[in-house]
Amino acid sequence: MKSRRALAGAGSVLVVGALIAGCSGSSIASDASASAAASVSSAASGPAASASPSADVQAAFQKVLDDAKAKFDFPGAQAGVWTADGQWYGVTGTSAPNGDRPPQRDDHTRIGSITKTFTVATLLQLVDQGKVSLDDPISKYFPEIPNGDTATLRMLASMTSGIPPYSFNEDFQKAYFSDPNTVFRPQQLVDYIKKTPASFPAGTKVEYSNTNTVLLGMVIEQVTGKPFAEVLKAGILDPLGLTETSFPGDSNALPTPHLDGITEQTDPDGEVKNATDFNPSWGFTSGAMISTLDDLHAWSVALGTGDGWVSPVLQKERMASMTSSVEGNTPQMAYALGFGVANGWIGHTGELPGYNTSITYDPATGTSIVVMVNSDIPSDSKNPAPYISAQLQEALVAAK
Repeated sequence: MKSRRALAGAGSVLVVGALIAGCSGSSIASDASASAAASVSSAASGPAASASPSADVQAAFQKVLDDAKAKFDFPGAQAGVWTADGQWYGVTGTSAPNGDRPPQRDDHTRIGSITKTFTVATLLQLVDQGKVSLDDPISKYFPEIPNGDTATLRMLASMTSGIPPYSFNEDFQKAYFSDPNTVFRPQQLVDYIKKTPASFPAGTKVEYSNTNTVLLGMVIEQVTGKPFAEVLKAGILDPLGLTETSFPGDSNALPTPHLDGITEQTDPDGEVKNATDFNPSWGFTSGAMISTLDDLHAWSVALGTGDGWVSPVLQKERMASMTSSVEGNTPQMAYALGFGVANGWIGHTGELPGYNTSITYDPATGTSIVVMVNSDIPSDSKNPAPYISAQLQEALVAAK
């Protein structure tokens, strides 16, 4: 059985750096979700929050969106760019296949593996509280895990544990792709790999594995005695004012309004389907969350700066993790403690059937880019949201 693309990773491993027809429109919007941005840091809105880029730059940004729609043939997309010179918001296409409503700023989307950034952030708060240590082996909490006695929580968070991804497991893929409405329990997901040999000795390489962040979510629930959604809300979402971001648990429901997404995945493979109501429980704390463009903007800043949710000591450790030289990481591109870094940009992408999303933040300039696409269908082996993000980065460079 061939490996399924999105479920193999529940999203691209890293953010993408600057190197690499339907209804259309753009507008410069005021700083929506102002309370969220303010609670994170002034950098979330920038010194020129009410300003806008030049008309030429706006046109270049919009061209990126419209050209991407032609390349990928997705129903629609929206993107935001926040810089010291102002902010831009643009849309292309429609919010649903065969629809006529353009994407709108308050549309909710499934964010896939961007969930991982929230999960590791929640874990780090427990480290700050002295409830767990990043050097704890995962076997302290859950036995019978490959590499369980040697893989630490730090290694799980940085994708260096060697614990195999359950999403490659043939039995899991058969179960999900035959019925994408299946509700999976976290322990059930982990059980798929319990008898699978470790991929490599713990701490020696990078391998993107959904099992890592599912296990971290299970650790969070075990240590706190509370559902992950409750811990996340109290520790991250409420303090940062991310009122439109949620962890759905077993539910396949999306808040209104939302994007309707398409995929070629699930059986029969290669046939386009509406994936809006597919159940994301298979991703648990690795990929099940929901958010909006402005909440993701605020989170991109918080993820990059650590402001409002993590101690200065752990923030220094997070930033130091970007220089990891473990095999698979390079000075230009690496997987750090629950986030990716590429050519100086910090962030993550998220993908699961029907949806592709990207957040990036440049700590040198305070620039953020958020992209939401209601399709996970690739073109030329490229995924739409990180492709758009990279093209917007190039447009920023060209504008200087």
